[in-house]
Amino acid sequence: MTVSSAKVNVAVVGATGQVGGVMRTLLAERKFPVDTMRFLASARSAGTTLDWGNQDIVVEDLATADLTGIDIALFSAGGSTSKEWAPAFAQAGAIVIDNSSAWRMDPEVPLVVSEVNPGAIEAMSKGIIANPNCVAAIATVALAPLQRCWSISRLNIVTYQSASGAGAAAMEELRDATAAALNGESHAPTVLPHPYAF
Repeated sequence: MTVSSAKVNVAVVGATGQVGGVMRTLLAERKFPVDTMRFLASARSAGTTLDWGNQDIVVEDLATADLTGIDIALFSAGGSTSKEWAPAFAQAGAIVIDNSSAWRMDPEVPLVVSEVNPGAIEAMSKGIIANPNCVAAIATVALAPLQRCWSISRLNIVTYQSASGAGAAAMEELRDATAAALNGESHAPTVLPHPYAF
């Protein structure tokens, strides 16, 4: 399927999560040409409503949703969810753009940063497009022009990952751990692998 400037049917999978919320905001701010918008999440979030423009959209249960009629499915629901559901969306005719690590190393799934290698989507055979993690995506935008002019042979990069990359539960844990530390109390992490506060 080729997506033109015509309005398209969009689904956000993981719509109630931290990144799903940012996706919803950016689609609205950038006035993405949406005909119909659908929000999907786990059964736990199904039935809640989320704002889209001047309407409230009921969040659908991913496990029972009808996948027909979706042109673009934006996935940000974690790797295991993406591995299980992205092929089903693609089979139903959607182009899946996955934000998890699930498809990044699959040789049949193009790894795309739109400002760097947009033509890579031509190699899409499974109906799925992957994007690299946030640090790699940002770095490649700056490094690609340098690579074109001068061959980069080595990079030494250190990153400091934000808790928000692990979702809303991690952000809540960071808030709780920070409050505990400021009050001289201990706080054992349950979401993040190590204490993040301070």
